Amino acid sequence: MLGLHFAYATNGPEILEFDYLTGRESVLSAYPTPAELWQRFRAGRGITADTAADQLLSPINSVVKRGERYYAQIAINRAVEGIVTGTKRQLLTMATGTGKTAVAFQICWKLWNARWNPNGEHRRPKILFLADRNILVDQPKDGIFSQFGDARHKIESGKVVKSREMYFALYQALAGDANRAALHKEFPADFFDLIIIDECHRGSARDDSNWREILQWFEPAYQLGMTATPLREDNRDTYLYFGNPIYQYTLRQGIDDGFLAPYRVHRVISEWDAAGWRPSREELDRYGREIPDDEYLTKDFERVVALRARTEAIARHLTEYLKRTDRFAKTIVFCVDQEHADEMRRSIANLNADLVQQYPDYVCRVTADEGDIGRGHLGRFQDVDTTTPTILTTSQLLTTGVDAPTCKNVVLARIVGSMSEFKQIIGRGTRVRDDYGKLWFSILDYTGSATQKFADPSFDGDPALITEEELEAHWNNIIGDGDDPPYPNPEPLPPVIDPIPGSGIVVAPPTGERRKYYFDGGQVEIAAHLVYELDPDGRQLRVIRYSDYAGEKVRTLFPDVKALRKQWADPEARSSIIDALAERGISFDELAESTGQPDADPFDLICHLAHNAPLRTRRERAQVMRSERKDFFDQYGPEARAILDELLEKYAEHGTAQFVLPDVIQVPPISEHGQPGEIVKLFGGARQLREAVTQLQTLLYSA
Repeated sequence: MLGLHFAYATNGPEILEFDYLTGRESVLSAYPTPAELWQRFRAGRGITADTAADQLLSPINSVVKRGERYYAQIAINRAVEGIVTGTKRQLLTMATGTGKTAVAFQICWKLWNARWNPNGEHRRPKILFLADRNILVDQPKDGIFSQFGDARHKIESGKVVKSREMYFALYQALAGDANRAALHKEFPADFFDLIIIDECHRGSARDDSNWREILQWFEPAYQLGMTATPLREDNRDTYLYFGNPIYQYTLRQGIDDGFLAPYRVHRVISEWDAAGWRPSREELDRYGREIPDDEYLTKDFERVVALRARTEAIARHLTEYLKRTDRFAKTIVFCVDQEHADEMRRSIANLNADLVQQYPDYVCRVTADEGDIGRGHLGRFQDVDTTTPTILTTSQLLTTGVDAPTCKNVVLARIVGSMSEFKQIIGRGTRVRDDYGKLWFSILDYTGSATQKFADPSFDGDPALITEEELEAHWNNIIGDGDDPPYPNPEPLPPVIDPIPGSGIVVAPPTGERRKYYFDGGQVEIAAHLVYELDPDGRQLRVIRYSDYAGEKVRTLFPDVKALRKQWADPEARSSIIDALAERGISFDELAESTGQPDADPFDLICHLAHNAPLRTRRERAQVMRSERKDFFDQYGPEARAILDELLEKYAEHGTAQFVLPDVIQVPPISEHGQPGEIVKLFGGARQLREAVTQLQTLLYSA
């Protein structure tokens, strides 16, 4: 798993060596020295040139504290080894959220500092970082790649600068069209030594794409493709062009290793999604047009007919979910188009008017229409230290390249047909930030896309590979006999995919013939809400009731009720139990609501669900304490006893949160006994008061 070539085992007297370069197992009298192992590694990997060996040993940048995980080190070392030993095309396949950009940066950093270049000249390499969206270029350029300082340059506005070493560009900025000449041809074909193609599955390597013409022009350069998408029929050209991956790290591996956040899927079905929607006779839309009589299904909603009631039902369900969990949990809602994203934003805002009054940017739309304002919304959403914007509605913009480490909810309000796009969307939630309590995320699926894609065996099965025969046939077909250009008749280049190119929000309906019908009437409710969890092996999703899930997790953490009771009775230990359950997505408020037991003591509730123990309410537990442990109360004076009884009553009404000192003695009815200092004196001092409250809790859970 670590990609190592030598392993050792010893019982003291003997040493066994396992050499995975040769496949031999040997008994040794002493361990090899690092120098000996390095020479054996070089021989086994065919690294004969000392220059290449030194370049491979060039250190990574340890200042940025990224790219240091074991899988990233493997990816970096394999890519650099391939480059310094002459492999012209390579591919890395790594799941979204695992740090492809950091890996790309460290590869560039090692080669740049080692002064690698194909000609062996004493100079730093000229490197091009290529992508198809501004956000995929600007974010790394201004972020982790800032370590390159003034060596950086972004190619844009038709300007050619040849004096830098670390270049960034969009395909669209380099390629030409009917109105302008191709900018990439202003550079000599051998200008760049290395080209890194980010999200290379999106068209760069397609045989019929004239983005491919850019890579072909810079054919002398070493080319490294990076993608999060394993081999599928829709990206086969990418694998044929670059070859099979030199390293793959999947979503499943990331979750198993703890580097990526696991997920819970909520499948939510509205009545109209379940049964379809059909207009009433001569039903007119918002603009007075008759809606054709037909049965419209989920795939038609917001594409053929926009149903305001359905959008509001989704917004209402999402709002209720956030109120039960965390209203300030960062959330991205993927809608059908920009218009739908604005309708969704408005509906969510109206349902959360109390928060919008205090935080005007609580929910924002971020699509191509928002301009620099939208870029600002996105920047603040990505900032781990900001509270708002909390909810972003979007259509296509945020599917890739958006690093939002604290995003806890990914909401699908549109059908996602492509597995590649689905994995990119899910990747918005897979980042882990344990310092901010982000250890897992939820997928709220209102269209069935998630449950369908997760059920696809290719979602995260064994990686598929291109055969040697396919690769050979592909390149023979491309190279031909050398007389014909390899890419005749390229298609016109798609328009620049600049995430937020302009400013201003379009609110008026489109002029001319409208592309869909707008129905503002009707009423729809949520028909079903199913929760899917990963099975114990982490391989498949299964439908499970929230209460069953909570019971299962409690049994895993605490197989014995006595041990759980002992820890729960200790306020500090109880806090760690609550945190451990919260890390697994278990909220006591949500659990009490889902089981219909709002008055149950949390301890009794989880013991009941996990071990079928008797279920008690908080008031019942308080009454047992009063009747069976009178000796505890009798050791205090009348007024101190009254305070402890009032504290017990507050617990019966509101729960264990009422035991927090010194807060509880500063609010009625306990505060009516005097100032905090006077209350402390009733118990003989602050330490004695704290001990009394701790003992009260211990005895409360002793039975």
